[in-house]
Amino acid sequence: MKSLFDRYPMKSGFDEMFESSGVPRPHYRRLFERLGNVPLEDLRLKRKQADQAFLRQGITFTVYGDAQQTEKIFPFDLLPRIIPNTEWQIIEAGTKQRVRALNMFLVDLYGEQKILKDHVVPRDLIESSEHFQKDLVGFCPPKGVFIHVSGIDLVRNHEGQYYVLEDNLRTPSGISYVLENRLVMSQLFPNLFSDMHVRPVDQYPAQLLENLKGLAPLGKENPTVVLLTPGVFNSAYFEHSFLSLQMGIKMVEGRDLVVESDKVYMKTTKGLEQIDVIYRRVDDAFLDPEIFRKDSVLGVPGLVRAYRAGNVALANGIGNGIADDKAVYTFVPKMIDYYLSEQPILHNVPTYLCGIPEDQQYVLEHLGELVVKAVAESGGYGMLMGPSSTKAEQDEFRKKILANPRSYIAQPVVTLSHHPCVFDGADTFNIMGRHIDLRPFVLWGEDITLSLGGLTRVALKEGSLVVNSSQGGGSKDTWVLYGDE
Repeated sequence: MKSLFDRYPMKSGFDEMFESSGVPRPHYRRLFERLGNVPLEDLRLKRKQADQAFLRQGITFTVYGDAQQTEKIFPFDLLPRIIPNTEWQIIEAGTKQRVRALNMFLVDLYGEQKILKDHVVPRDLIESSEHFQKDLVGFCPPKGVFIHVSGIDLVRNHEGQYYVLEDNLRTPSGISYVLENRLVMSQLFPNLFSDMHVRPVDQYPAQLLENLKGLAPLGKENPTVVLLTPGVFNSAYFEHSFLSLQMGIKMVEGRDLVVESDKVYMKTTKGLEQIDVIYRRVDDAFLDPEIFRKDSVLGVPGLVRAYRAGNVALANGIGNGIADDKAVYTFVPKMIDYYLSEQPILHNVPTYLCGIPEDQQYVLEHLGELVVKAVAESGGYGMLMGPSSTKAEQDEFRKKILANPRSYIAQPVVTLSHHPCVFDGADTFNIMGRHIDLRPFVLWGEDITLSLGGLTRVALKEGSLVVNSSQGGGSKDTWVLYGDE
């Protein structure tokens, strides 16, 4: 019987599953043996079942730019990404180290600013960022933690080495896909999980809730925690409702809350109920119209006053955006050395700051070879993929860089690792390689913990390096093993 993987075309670069054509890596052998001989009709059925499960759960998305703006099922690939234990230990140690240093940076930046006084990070780089909240200087959040939830985006180069592509420290999304992907896969392939000793991911909501309760003002034995959402039109609204349900807490919008005497209350049919902790999924700019955007109807007037008075805790803290600014990203290795006296376990992708004259000159001379990113954008927007760009697109970015150099960085193209993915053809299943990345989710409570696997995002278009769901990317279940095989 022919194997499902017999016609899988190996590509140049690092293949996550195969060492060479037909030879799986040790931690993929069981999957290769178990799935390789599954009848195609069974796989087709499982694919349909997965789509139906996602549709029932309301796991849909909109690709921005789609003329119809139609809701579509979030693309899910049947072949899981597998990470052996020794490899995961490196990821875990590296992301914990990075988040710890970034949090120390935020405490310092909104406090004594020693790192600026010692000229490790340029002061003008910080003060020119729209994400630096000057009004919060002198304030330290409960327990000295700004980064309660973070998503660190990792990629692997052609040699299989992990690099940090960017840090997401404001309102990172995607954990709901991690949990739903696992639920669907456990229903489709129940025996594989026990056979392969896959570590669970379902403890995340309980851990997050425990961490949130731990932020409550002193003396609160049973604190009231809510999730603040921008509302139903937000692209991550499914995740907001999913997490509030999983944690057993209420989901609220700004209009449901009111601040009185520097305390936050939720409007209920029985009157006002005081709120102790807010897991907020609203960006800084819209959080409090008294401090930030005056036209915001998503936030709560007076919320920052209550936060500064210590009457309510926010997760994540206000002002985190300065630490995941794509220009500040360049200095994270120096932060690790400065605050921890350690060398980075996970390295940055080499980065050019267009605000530095010599870097800018190099970038302008090599636009066709680099990836240029706007420091304030996310989701794959505000970006020039040099090798696939047109002369007109390069000229447009040249003008943007010259007009506002602080707002752009550039990086060499990292050829992301690829992984086999299932594509349903007319009369057979095709297994094709597609580029992937990895977003582990990091929680900070009494300890720093990681979701055991994180979100593996897939660039579904042939040759594409853009994995963001808002631009047509998909995802895989990510299996972290107890052992190495």
